[in-house]
This record gives sequence, structure tokens and C-alpha cells, in this order.
Amino acid sequence: MAVQTSELLEKIRQQFDSAPYPRIPIEDSPKENISLLYFHSLITPYYQRNQKVIDPKDKVILDAGCGSGFKSLTLALANPGAKVIGVDISEQSVKLAEQRLAYHGIENAEFRVCGVEDLSSLGMSFDYINCDELLYLFPSPAAALKSMGSVLKPEGIIRSNLHCAFQRAYLFRAQELFKTMGLMEDNPREMEIEIATETMKALRDVVLLKARTWDSGYEDEKAEEKMLMNYLFQGDKGYTIRDMFASFKGADLEFVKMLNWHRWNLLDLFKESDNLPAYWAMSLPEVSEEDKLYLFELLHPIHRLIDFWCGHPNQGQSFIPVSEWEDSHWKQAKVYLHPQLKTPNFREELVKSVTAMKPFAIGQFLSLNGEDLILDSSMAHCLIPLLEQPQSMTSLVERWKQIRPLDPITLQQTEDEQAFYLIRQFLSNLEASGYILLEQ
Repeated sequence: MAVQTSELLEKIRQQFDSAPYPRIPIEDSPKENISLLYFHSLITPYYQRNQKVIDPKDKVILDAGCGSGFKSLTLALANPGAKVIGVDISEQSVKLAEQRLAYHGIENAEFRVCGVEDLSSLGMSFDYINCDELLYLFPSPAAALKSMGSVLKPEGIIRSNLHCAFQRAYLFRAQELFKTMGLMEDNPREMEIEIATETMKALRDVVLLKARTWDSGYEDEKAEEKMLMNYLFQGDKGYTIRDMFASFKGADLEFVKMLNWHRWNLLDLFKESDNLPAYWAMSLPEVSEEDKLYLFELLHPIHRLIDFWCGHPNQGQSFIPVSEWEDSHWKQAKVYLHPQLKTPNFREELVKSVTAMKPFAIGQFLSLNGEDLILDSSMAHCLIPLLEQPQSMTSLVERWKQIRPLDPITLQQTEDEQAFYLIRQFLSNLEASGYILLEQ
């Protein structure tokens, strides 16, 4: 595969040897960060691709470009029973990663100094590959993805990302400025960081480059890391949604889903999504997923990362989306609470809400679309059995009839059909928001 020139590769290696990323204290743990664990759980992308719930036990996960190991730790915690293999070209980063996971008592993990282009040398195949904050450093993202695909199991999934050319445009201009000033000829050190920092501080606030890139974060305790990963980032490049899909084609992989798919909804950009201008109303039903994402990117480039899941072509299982289910599908449904929500704090707050008959703010634990979803306490009661094990749709309907045996308006006995449609709507909303998983 095409790889970085030896000179650039060495600069990148030196940068991460001297400043391993991320600089998170070794004692810090993501175990309370439900959102982070949610997106690093193999269950999440597998469900999005197949509408099936997978057990991560005994799966083998590769953290390609593991850095200082914080994401490797996250992967281990998010996927109990899985084996994690971390690789990086920076020997210092690998040492830190080993220390981090040993500190947290993670035994089923290994780390090796290895580049993405040499993954075949590991002699292993993987159920899931996490390649975070690395792909945009390669001259050919397609070649890097192809190398990962070569060690990916047939039904495996890759998670990776590219820097967005539109969202990050001014930072790329800043990098060009500091290249022109000679600050990136060698690996940036304290002197180069100081010169770049002094330059940005000295500029008037109305100077466009400063107005669009500078913030208070460049003056706190993590300022040096932010300078290196933005203004002085060796090999950094930007891409578009079009580039992402072209890379899939070049690597013989297929798109699965955007990582944070709720925040890539084109219709959310319009004041009235059900009352679009005539051109959009006529055109959008025929627009491909690629084009919808590209239109979103052109209109509202808020995402620093074009963060995606992909896999081998034609390996996803066919299924009927929940939004298109008939009553017969619902009656056969098996309902799961996403495992990352099964925390002591979630359980405590849920039971407290139900007991006190107060609304349950489920959005405080996980909010994929930025909305703080609040559940009625009687409806939240249906989540309690899901804390222990998955339930059938029919069992939840029967439970609801016990909770609300009488219609509050007519005071007549709650009918089966009434309870069924109420629970169906409740579960449908929670599935769309990512809180529960539904299986046929």
C-alpha cells in the first residue's frame, strides 16, 4: 500500500514519541462516561448494521493507532470479555498504553509497535477495528482502509474518521502559516510552540484566522497539546464526505453508518422539516445517503470529524426498519436496554423516579441528538425488567396493564389493544433515540 514518505512518517512518529496523545492522566477512567462507552461498544454498530444484538465476549478488537491507550481502555470496558490488541508506530505511546491498562487491571489486552500498513504481520483477524484520529494522516485513506480490511473478519466492522475539510479549513490555513514561518520543518518543540502561541495572542481579535480558530483552551493546562494537535499538527489533512465514499470504493468496503448519525440529519437543518421548499420536497426522496450527508456538510459543517463505520460489502443482514414494522413484527419483538445504560446510577435514578412517581430524565445519561428526553414515571416503569434481562413485547404489554389496569379517563379496564399501541409507541421512540434495541 502507499504509505507516508519516510520523512513525514518520521516527523509524525517523533511528534507522538515526544507528546503521546491523548495526554489523559493514567488513573482517569471512562467507566462513568456512558456516551463514550456507547459509541465504543461493538453492540452499537452491529445493531445499526444488522438489527441484531451481539455478545462482545471472546470477540477480538484492534485499536489501530492506540496512542497512549485511553481508547484501548474504553474499548475494553465497553466490550466485556473481548480481547483488545493495540498497535501504534510510537514506541513511547505503546509503553504508556501498556501501563494504563495494567493500572486499571485489564488483563485481556496486548500492545505492539506496528504501523497500519503492516497489520498483516500480526497474523490475526479482527471482529472490530477502531482507528481513531489517524486515517487523515495517510496520503491515501483508501490504502489504509484496505490494509485494515485485509485483517477484518467477513462480518467485522471498522470505525474510523477523517478531518472535515470544511469545518477545519481555517486551522489548515494556520498550519500553512506556521509551515511558511519554518516552525514545522522539524518536529515542533517548546520554542516552536511558544512562537506560534505568541503569534496568535499578538494578533488582533478581529483578524479572521484568530477569530475562527483561537479560544481560551489554548491558554489553559492543555494548551501545548492543543497547539500540537491543531496549529502544528504534522501530516494533518482535510477531507469531505465525497472523499470518504471514494475511499470506501478504493478499499472495497461499504458504508454502514455515521458514528453520531442523529447529528447528521439533513431535515433537522430546516425550520419546518414537514414543510420543505418544493424543490427539496420533490428531490430528497430520491437522494442517496452519500448525497444527503454531503449536502449536510455543505450547509452546516459543524463536525470536526467525519466519523463513520464501514465493513466488507454485502455482509450486513437484511432487516425491516423498526419504523416500518407491522403489528405482527411488534408482537414477536424482543426488547433490550442498551448494556451501557445498565449502571448503578441509572438503576438508582430510574427506581427513584418510579417510586416517587416523578418524570425520569433518561436524556441525562445518554443524549445522541442533543435533546434531554424525559419519560413519564409510569412508562419508565417498563424499563425496570430490562435492567435484568431482555423482555418480549407481550410481557411488557402485560406489565403495563398491571401498572395501569384502568383507563384514567373512562375508568374502564385497560384493553389489550390500547396497551399494545401505547407500549409500541413508547418503545419506538426509545429505539429511534438509541436507548433500547429491538430484535425479531
